[in-house]
Amino acid sequence: MLGNHLPRRCGIATFTTDLIDAIDREVPEFDCFVLAMNDAGAQHAYPPRVRFEVPQGDIEAYRRAADFLNVSSADVVSVQHEYGIFGGKAGALVLELLRDLTMPIVTTLHTILAAPDPAQRAVMDAIVGLSERIVVMSSDGAALVRDVHRVDPAKIDLIPHGIPIPPDRPSKVKGFVEGRSVILTFGLLSPDKGIEYVIDAMPAILARHPNTVYIVLGATHPHVKQEHGEAYRQKLHTRAERLGVDGNVIFHNRFVSQEELVEFLGAADLYVTPYLKEEQSTSGTLAYAVGCGKAVISTPYRYARELLADGRGILVPWRDAVQIGREVIALLDDPSKRRELQQRAAVFGRSMSWPLVARRYVESFELARGAHEERRRAGLAAKTLAKRRAELPEIDLSHVRLMTDDTGMLQHATFDIPRYSDGYCLDDNARALLLMTHVEETGTVAPHYLRALAARYLAFVNHAFDEKSGRFNNFLTYARSWQDGPGSDDSHGRALWALGAVVGRSADLGRRGVAARLFHGGLPAATTDLVSPRAWAYALLGIDEYLRAFPSDSNVESVRAALAAKLMSRFRESQSADWPWFEDRLTYCNARLPQALLVSSARMGDAEMADVAKRSLEWLVSQHVAHDGTFAPVGTNGFYVRGEPRATFDQQPVEACAMVSACLDAHRVTGQPRWLDEARRAFHWFLGQNALEMQVYDARTGGCRDGIHIDRMNENQGAESTLSFLTALAEMRAADRVAPKLVPAEP
Repeated sequence: MLGNHLPRRCGIATFTTDLIDAIDREVPEFDCFVLAMNDAGAQHAYPPRVRFEVPQGDIEAYRRAADFLNVSSADVVSVQHEYGIFGGKAGALVLELLRDLTMPIVTTLHTILAAPDPAQRAVMDAIVGLSERIVVMSSDGAALVRDVHRVDPAKIDLIPHGIPIPPDRPSKVKGFVEGRSVILTFGLLSPDKGIEYVIDAMPAILARHPNTVYIVLGATHPHVKQEHGEAYRQKLHTRAERLGVDGNVIFHNRFVSQEELVEFLGAADLYVTPYLKEEQSTSGTLAYAVGCGKAVISTPYRYARELLADGRGILVPWRDAVQIGREVIALLDDPSKRRELQQRAAVFGRSMSWPLVARRYVESFELARGAHEERRRAGLAAKTLAKRRAELPEIDLSHVRLMTDDTGMLQHATFDIPRYSDGYCLDDNARALLLMTHVEETGTVAPHYLRALAARYLAFVNHAFDEKSGRFNNFLTYARSWQDGPGSDDSHGRALWALGAVVGRSADLGRRGVAARLFHGGLPAATTDLVSPRAWAYALLGIDEYLRAFPSDSNVESVRAALAAKLMSRFRESQSADWPWFEDRLTYCNARLPQALLVSSARMGDAEMADVAKRSLEWLVSQHVAHDGTFAPVGTNGFYVRGEPRATFDQQPVEACAMVSACLDAHRVTGQPRWLDEARRAFHWFLGQNALEMQVYDARTGGCRDGIHIDRMNENQGAESTLSFLTALAEMRAADRVAPKLVPAEP
């Protein structure tokens, strides 16, 4: 089993532990062991069944875990999935483990989103594709995975959340609250629990039933405590004191065992879950309350609507303390009505006992083994080397760090030694900032290390912005003086692109706030000042990134429409049957032009724009393939002017990076596998599949050589080249994580 495990304190850890305990009791011939996920830097005194630990953000640990499982005796892997317990954007790092396993995977989904963001959708689509069986805990969850992720219903197992069998004896806790009516809420505290609304209801409840006590049982969630301390709990304390109900509200600030929870449930007259997130698709605490035959009042989140249907509980509106109070009073006033709820809940709960749930899981595991064996036999010898996923290098920021000082990233290097005489430029610091947003999503770089670099590059972009003109400066000498007034069109567009990416992708609120201010400050010039088609394209790519976070920003949408219209007009004026392009020449970063139209057309729903993007990108790809089938970018020594010979050299990394990115976006938008192949072709140019058959990437330094001459490599490793390689690598790694699982070939 892959997931969390006690003594780590969270709901997934409790579930995993309880499930294995139940399987051990019901099917003792099974040997269940655990790969436990750990928060960064965390260590726990695990029991012997935990045989491997995976630090959340350590990409190599996921791969070692896959190797460990592949050489173990395990014949099924049961994954307890929750986005937040795995590293990377939307927990994407778990795919580094799952895609390399040779045994079947059964994934239990603890969170199923009706409207996942693009990263969450991509990760979940990959997980369900890699899994032989998908376990959900409610009919609503089954419908969501069918409708949102298009999972075959035959692949889905509906197995309820397990619950303990309550003891047939009085609760020990009842003695501490003798003669008092008990309302109970249990679970790790966080601001989305809505406990304040029950406290707000207490004055009205006490006016009618003065001997009532509200017990809030559970420690603050470790992640919440790490970020905000005990601020939420203190807020609840203060609220109770202000309302004069602090003598009737009891906080048990501790993580309780299952046995202790059952004791508290036995003492409770009413159980309340006032949660605030409608999309919550499971709740172990609610399952326990129903299974123990409690009268339950809840807000109408997804799991509660299903579990409390048919008179098994009472639903109240969101954030409605008045209605909570009314329902509590009504149930305390009418013991017979309360008993009816309890009886219905208890009857329903019999099907959720851990022994029954454990056997259902074993059935799912057996189904997965059978289906996997059939698929394996069918594909034994079908995978040749050409069909196997090539390993990608690790993201190494050593040379990036070497090229970065207290001001920002230096432009050039002599070999791999930074060249101070050329100073800095906005272009490269914007590229570096864009790279940091991609690296942040991988979750593979220590947060403090990433934060230091990202903040440095954003500070440079901020320093470059002239608020009076709304333009960015570009070149800064090593003596820290600007060499130009308004910088080039391209540098302005690149800055907008990087800033939009920070807004759309970064989880750091400070960086997002600064980036948003600069983005809006520099956006007007995109339509009024910039005349370069590439600058328009860079700005459009930044707008697409920005709209990830704010998809209905009408001002930004209007700028997008204007810039896309400019690019479309250029294409119409320049294109011909044998030259479907935006200009009369191919120069540098060519693929960014169709890429910008491609992503814009996807959001705008413009069919003509999508057609232009596809035609121009397909033609561009055809112009960048050598006779031996390798990627061959147009040379900078003359470029390629319509009707004239095409320059073959010098070939530069920035062109390969642009092609990788454009083809990956084409795959994302169209779903056509051929674009992944084209992206790989362009990326492998860095790794030696080029005219000189030499590696452009320098694995020794983590840098990238500045290009390919006709007879030799350019051994200098400047910022543009290194950032181009690393950005392409980060995008390829992200795409590789969601690639389909390959059936192992016959040994």
